[in-house]
Amino acid sequence: MTTNGGSEPVFCTIVPPHVLDKLARDADPALSGPARRSLERDAFERTRRRLTTVIGARAAAAVAEGDQPDRTIYDAEHTQDLPGTKVREEGSEPGGDATVNRAYAGLGATFELYLKVYGRRSIDDQGLPLQATVHFDKDYDNAFWNGEQMVFGDGDGEIFLDFTIPVDVIGHELTHGVTQYTANLAYFGQSGALNESLSDVFGSLIKQYTLRQTAADADWLIGAGLLAPRVQGQALRSMKAPGTAYDDDVLGKDPQPADMEHYVHTGRDNGGVHINSGIPNHAFYIAATAIGGYAWEKTGQIWYDVLTGGKLKEDAQFADFATLTVKAARERYGAGAELQAVEKAWEEVGVQTL
Repeated sequence: MTTNGGSEPVFCTIVPPHVLDKLARDADPALSGPARRSLERDAFERTRRRLTTVIGARAAAAVAEGDQPDRTIYDAEHTQDLPGTKVREEGSEPGGDATVNRAYAGLGATFELYLKVYGRRSIDDQGLPLQATVHFDKDYDNAFWNGEQMVFGDGDGEIFLDFTIPVDVIGHELTHGVTQYTANLAYFGQSGALNESLSDVFGSLIKQYTLRQTAADADWLIGAGLLAPRVQGQALRSMKAPGTAYDDDVLGKDPQPADMEHYVHTGRDNGGVHINSGIPNHAFYIAATAIGGYAWEKTGQIWYDVLTGGKLKEDAQFADFATLTVKAARERYGAGAELQAVEKAWEEVGVQTL
């Protein structure tokens, strides 16, 4: 189970706490109310996950055999009860609830990328069943992976829309599960930012794979379609241009840096894990566009090799990760264009390899 560097387990959400903190202080109760309740719910879930670590997590269902996903979608019916009422299971036909159908499809898209591209059988590589709950709470402004399943809020309709809309949000959160079962990166400081960045990377690759987009064609946005029309912004984050995803009177300006010169030193958000993730995100974008073609094929493979290779330490810093990507590029592709692209990418964002 992923930790924050000690024994405390991680509760991973797509919307950073600093965004909800700002909304919670807004004078308009239509904005501050849902944000405040979402923060309170997130705090409760963090506590719940700590308790499951001490007491023992609920036993997992038997894993599936073979190369097919095992998906179950539940409906919380705007309560806080998990998992909720089962509304769709593997192989069943789509129903009339678009949110349920999107969650089901997003779990499938994530499973498909990991299996067909990287040969990974589900989140744990052993066929772990994929479970998700939709319509969680009322006006809940987030989606999260709690170590056992995905949970989606419907958003407040003012700032955030339904969290099942962007498939990369689904892929992002499920990738926290992959990290949990592999490198187990500590969720604080640079290792925590790497944890978040890896979820952005593979969330983006899942979207690109689903749309059959090349690196040149992709928008490299995380959460496009999630922000309501009133918000001045495109998405939650931009891998192509960190710091430009939104600039809004209510949300403020996207605080992500694109390089180490602008690294943000903060005690909030576990040492800025959702903020400084912009630096390794940007490195991946630079490498992927330089290599060209489908980003999941070569650049994604290099990143996956590092995530799952057993050499990435829990407290890895950016330089440690960068060094391993250079080694992985050399081992898989030799001293050609791929290696040069990876080296150049880290150089451009100001991360020195060891």
